[in-house]
Amino acid sequence: MIQLSSKERAFLRKLAHNLDPIVRIGKDGIDENVINSIAEVVKKRELIKVKILQNSSVKFDREMGDEIARGTKSIFVDKIGNILIFFKPKHKKDAKITPEFDKFRKSKSKK
Repeated sequence: MIQLSSKERAFLRKLAHNLDPIVRIGKDGIDENVINSIAEVVKKRELIKVKILQNSSVKFDREMGDEIARGTKSIFVDKIGNILIFFKPKHKKDAKITPEFDKFRKSKSKK
């Protein structure tokens, strides 16, 4: 699993800024269906937002984000309010975010 630096997290947060949350966690909390939904969507889109709804009983912490990331084979980027950001690099010709991210990483490693 990739460990992100604070600058890499900030870069991904910036890319995610204009995205709408795709998956919502409601009163049923985080179950297998939510994990499967996140895994499916992040595999297709690379970078997604997940919203924890106000009626959710989920009390979120960083450890839970890492646990969801393990279950979805993705990377937990950050939590902003009730929004979680996940990233899954995609090294195919239809990838949009990963090439930008790789270019950013390479530019930072040269400095």
